[in-house]
Amino acid sequence: MSTVSESLLSVLGQPQSRIDGPLKVSGRAQYTSDIDLPEMLYAVPVCATIASGRVTSLEFAAAQAMPGVRMILHRGNIGRFYRIAGNSIDTGFVDEARPPFDDDVVRYYGQYVAAVVADTFEAASAAAAAVKVGYERAAYDVSDELEASGELHAESERGDADGAYERSEVKLDETYVTPVETHNPIELHASIAHWDGEGYTFYETTQAVANHQGTLMQMLGLPKEKVRVISRYLGSGFGGKLWVWPHTLLAAAASRHTGQPVKLVVSRKMMFQNVGHRPTTQQRMRLSADKTGKLTSIRHDYLNHTAIADDYQESCGEITPFLYSVPNLRVSSGLARRNVGSPTSMRGPGAVPGLYALESAMNELARKLDIDPVEFRLMNEPKVDESTGLPFSSRQFVECLKTGAEKFGWAKRTPAVGSMTRDGLTLGWGVGACGWPGLRFSAEATVDLRADGTARVVCGTQDIGTGTYTILAQLVAGHTGIPLDKIEVGLGDTMLPLGPVSGGSAATASVIPAVLQAARAATDMVLARVGAIGESPFHGEKAEALAFSAGRVHRKTDAAEKGVPFAQILEAARMHSATGRGSATGGFDDPLKKDYSIYSYGVHFAEVTWQPEIARLRVSRVVTVIDGGRILNPRAGRNQIEGAVVMGVGMALFEHTMYDAQNGAPINSNLADYIVASHADSPEIDVTFLDYPDPVFNELGARGIAEIGLAGIAAAITDAVHHATGVRVRKLPVMIEDLLGGEA
Repeated sequence: MSTVSESLLSVLGQPQSRIDGPLKVSGRAQYTSDIDLPEMLYAVPVCATIASGRVTSLEFAAAQAMPGVRMILHRGNIGRFYRIAGNSIDTGFVDEARPPFDDDVVRYYGQYVAAVVADTFEAASAAAAAVKVGYERAAYDVSDELEASGELHAESERGDADGAYERSEVKLDETYVTPVETHNPIELHASIAHWDGEGYTFYETTQAVANHQGTLMQMLGLPKEKVRVISRYLGSGFGGKLWVWPHTLLAAAASRHTGQPVKLVVSRKMMFQNVGHRPTTQQRMRLSADKTGKLTSIRHDYLNHTAIADDYQESCGEITPFLYSVPNLRVSSGLARRNVGSPTSMRGPGAVPGLYALESAMNELARKLDIDPVEFRLMNEPKVDESTGLPFSSRQFVECLKTGAEKFGWAKRTPAVGSMTRDGLTLGWGVGACGWPGLRFSAEATVDLRADGTARVVCGTQDIGTGTYTILAQLVAGHTGIPLDKIEVGLGDTMLPLGPVSGGSAATASVIPAVLQAARAATDMVLARVGAIGESPFHGEKAEALAFSAGRVHRKTDAAEKGVPFAQILEAARMHSATGRGSATGGFDDPLKKDYSIYSYGVHFAEVTWQPEIARLRVSRVVTVIDGGRILNPRAGRNQIEGAVVMGVGMALFEHTMYDAQNGAPINSNLADYIVASHADSPEIDVTFLDYPDPVFNELGARGIAEIGLAGIAAAITDAVHHATGVRVRKLPVMIEDLLGGEA
């Protein structure tokens, strides 16, 4: 890895306010549903009111005759959509493979069966309510008790997990369940489609403009240059906005039929039906150890529900094979089909429910062994990734545990249930480890150094609220010395150079090499030109003798202050700008992963307070320590972890989508009945980043951190609940009813 320059470190690693913050707080940042195009129409879907069966009739004459209604789309007139060639993060990806109205079969409650297009949203909504649908009903299943539809598939295996388990002195065999969780960002899914007679422009709520383009060009049967996707700002996505959902195709068809732009905004109720969710998981954990606390086996068998027509796997076992040292291990998985919309990625897919199960089992086994759970984890620290035999690119998990324990005051913990109190409240303390893969995807970027002394950096990635605008500006500022307020950042448009998805905590690591390469190419262009300019004080000098720093060109032997502002050089050369381009490759098959195991690590310590007189449980304090490589913006990074911890409170204590056994509908499909953690539920949060650069992942040593803060926190909270109440809850969320029965 090359040495990071002091100029880069003077900007990177420093807490920076987000450069897009003023636009957001002033209302000038335009989100998809804010956009208003001339002659724009509005589309509202008609949703099925059965969970399984077939559409037998559509009566829409009355709806069609209502004021302002332009047309009603249905299977008979929508036109043809194609299926994508195969899911690829680079060229197209969907979780719900069936295009809208592809057949008359209804596979889940809320499935789109028609759509009304009208002059106003109100007119479209009224007409959609007036469409009458006839059905032939069929049996359905929305239950949360899972059985595999086939044999379990082995994902990772070493040694003899079954034999070692049977021979071991101390064993644990428990099942842990996580419910359906629904994405509830404040910004609803929305799509604006504008057909101009030859191609489309889409304004989208998406975490992946390039992937949207690749998917839509396939499903619409158009060349790439005829599909443009724009997403300037996103009101969070948490994974639910990664891929194309059927409502985008409805908007596209409506625009093509009417010749006018069409806006379709999904309702809050539809968020629970039509655009994915984290699936139910059921995980049987069998762990064993000898009496000294050395793990002898781990068996992790998990199921998740998926849709009737789609194979979505929640990879709960991805962290299990290497987090701890164990000679005998088997991870296996299976799917259980249900009449629900297709599940999709939700913040920390796989690792979040998976680590809830693994870390809960580790805590329970530690109690059986009568060993402190922190010490138990330290005793089972691996030297290499035992699933592959590869060395870790960087792993400071032991320091995370020790630092977190010290900051939390873990040494004061007394292990007996209900033995700790404060201010009349019973305290519970718990711990849970976290991990997340280091991911990076292909990226391109362009940097322009302009004659007015400003710079512009562009990349076809997007900012989903995590601070990507600011990171790109920091990278350019760090290399060139141009102030942040003189750097323009362009994102969220497929007309820009290819950018990565904003998912998997991969965007920052992906853009770093492309942006730095582009910035260096731009400054090299200035240095190469300066010696040929007659008016230049460096006329006749070779580029190798010159440097570009603090926004100035100067001799390497001189300080930057003795140099000339780069704008003067460009002006003298009669150049509008000096342009540099950069690119980087990556993917799930990243060549680096043939030589290294690349992951981030961390630990959560959680405190709960329990007031049995009024059955009041609250998460009061969380200490989190993260090993995520170099942290480029500690302010934004801390915000990411704090937000994830609050989501973890919701996961542990509140969030679960319930389906009505009588009709298959999500019952609590609104923000009044689907409870998410609020400010009042948020604990005191202490976040520490170890800030060790990863020496092999990229030149800055930065890995992503958006997902890892949610992994493991639920296990820490439920362990704290047990410590306070004596009740071991293995099915989330923790309900007050669980705690009223005493020790379990």
